[in-house]
Amino acid sequence: MQVSFDTRATAQNGATGSGAGLFGISLIAALAGFIFGFDTVVISGANLPIKELWHTSPLFHGFFIMSMALWGTVVGAIFGGLPTQKYGRKKVLLWIGILFSVSAIGSALANDPYVFSFFRFIGGLGIGISSVAAPTYVSEISTPSTRGRLVAMYQFNIVFGILVAFLSNYFLQGVGGSNDWRWMLGVMAIPSLIYTLMVFGIPESPRWLVSVKKDQDAARKVMERLGMNKIDEEIKLIADSAQHEAHAGQANNRFFSGKYKTIIWLAFLVAFFNQWSGINFILYYAPEILGRAGLAAKESLFNSIAIGGTNLLFTFAGLYLIDRLGRKTLLIIGSLGYIVSLAMVAWCFYAQASAGLLMVFLLLFIAAHAIGQGAVIWVFIAEIFPNKARAMGQSFGASVHWVFAAIITLITPVFLDEQNGIFKDNPWPIFAFFAFMMALQLIWVLTKVPETKGVSLEELERKLVKQ
Repeated sequence: MQVSFDTRATAQNGATGSGAGLFGISLIAALAGFIFGFDTVVISGANLPIKELWHTSPLFHGFFIMSMALWGTVVGAIFGGLPTQKYGRKKVLLWIGILFSVSAIGSALANDPYVFSFFRFIGGLGIGISSVAAPTYVSEISTPSTRGRLVAMYQFNIVFGILVAFLSNYFLQGVGGSNDWRWMLGVMAIPSLIYTLMVFGIPESPRWLVSVKKDQDAARKVMERLGMNKIDEEIKLIADSAQHEAHAGQANNRFFSGKYKTIIWLAFLVAFFNQWSGINFILYYAPEILGRAGLAAKESLFNSIAIGGTNLLFTFAGLYLIDRLGRKTLLIIGSLGYIVSLAMVAWCFYAQASAGLLMVFLLLFIAAHAIGQGAVIWVFIAEIFPNKARAMGQSFGASVHWVFAAIITLITPVFLDEQNGIFKDNPWPIFAFFAFMMALQLIWVLTKVPETKGVSLEELERKLVKQ
């Protein structure tokens, strides 16, 4: 993947030069997304083997086995903003790798569903915190002209992790006999440990150093390492922004205040609609959904790989287009793709169309997500909040995202379970509902979402925050 750096943006943010260094540092931070993606989807391969091993009820299985990591993610997202803001982005990124490593080893060795769910919860904490710290960090070291692509690398790594998880599940099926699910989950310890070691080599965010730690000398060294020009001018802009926030008054400076009303609603709705597209429902339960369409278990796992591959390919497209077409345009394209694909998936189930046709529209859905919401969400949330509130804003947006992801994953067995599910015979109403929600998203994007492409973080603050 080639990323070009537009030096014309330097008039606004003073960055140029060492693009390779900036790209490499951003990539290391964004690798938290790879483990995030791997961890969230690897459970799809362990879903049925664990259900057969521990013979749990649909509700118990949905809560303790399938959604426990997501509840950990909710907690991590809610509280991840506090340490990210207080202790710095780098330290938090380091602890994320440790949490991932512990979770992988513990869940692979678990001998009952309660121990299993505990270690899945630990991994979820890492995911939730990473969805706060990583996009925040990358957005703060980026330039206006490259911020979309660099922050979207986090999403790219999530998608890459999802594909590798599907591949891993496919090739590890049967390797350990009835315990093959342990290998599926345990293998995640390898990238987790590698990521943890790599984080030691990245610098702290210069915006955090100036606005929170008040260490302009350290920030200057980081900016020099990133190859920035006009460093003194950039530091002054960040310091002035932080000073303005401090002088705004403590009552008016609270996160949930009228001052941030517009951006809080933007963050809430982009995260809300992201999950009510049904993306996690399809990714988590892909083998079961495909099996319901008439595909054998091994064939379902193989088709899950096709879903992961499509996700990766169109995430590349989103990465290429996000700084060219802009965030709002990609959300519009994605919304239209969602509506068509989800409506047709619902029709395929309703009319009992062929499994091949159903697969085509599922892949269209994945493509629409990857080029739209998937590419935009973490970039958009990370850039609309001011420096002083960015970690808390990212925490808020990520929390909304993961609360609804957890709810959907928790209740899915109630609707989809083969024996007791409400829609066990035919799940078409689920997809029809998701299509309706995406029609609502399209209306919201067209009427309320601003374009943030190519605008500096400080300029966005002036436009979106009530002074």
